[in-house]
Amino acid sequence: MKNIELLVLDMAGTTVDEDNVVYKTLTEAVNKHGYQVSLEQVLTTCAGMEKLEAITSLLKDIDGNESDAPIIFENFSGKLKYAYQNLEVKPINGTEDFLLKMIAQHKKVVLNTGYTSEIAQQLLDKLQWKENVHFDALITADDVSESRPSPEMIHLAMKKFNIMEPEKVLKAGDSVIDIEEGKNAGCGLTIAVLSGAQNRSELEKAEPDYIFNTISEAENIL
Repeated sequence: MKNIELLVLDMAGTTVDEDNVVYKTLTEAVNKHGYQVSLEQVLTTCAGMEKLEAITSLLKDIDGNESDAPIIFENFSGKLKYAYQNLEVKPINGTEDFLLKMIAQHKKVVLNTGYTSEIAQQLLDKLQWKENVHFDALITADDVSESRPSPEMIHLAMKKFNIMEPEKVLKAGDSVIDIEEGKNAGCGLTIAVLSGAQNRSELEKAEPDYIFNTISEAENIL
């Protein structure tokens, strides 16, 4: 089996169960601006993307006005903060155990996300996940100049832990864009999970090495 030293794991839908609140809130913010989009449409277009970029792409897809994106993004960010304050956030089944086992095996675990660091931190606080206990580093959209599917977040994670060979890196996520990010970085393993935004047939298009129900199933191959 491949010698994996670094796991780069997406947050919402992959390690964290937040009931798709992000995409529900995004749908609401777009529709409040006078558009008509469904949650399915939003999940297909926006899953895994940095959120301003996601809104811009969605508007493009529905022939909307792309210059509406910044104001929709601002409304979305405000609503999301409020939604998260009142949301019960939990780890996806088996995840906490999986993270602790990986760290006990001296693998590095990096959480990466298309969220801002403020929102990511809010999630981690709710879960009571601590750096150096449950994970080794958090990398968010705020830390890079290019968002997914650019491999920049993975490159940053490798640099942090001085890992030179991308084949020692595993990338896991619940969206096509996560898998593309992993492939663009040349990761040794890409894993798609069915616990989040996209379904098996959508995920298969990205040709991940494995598709699991949840990330904890990856333990069997590590």
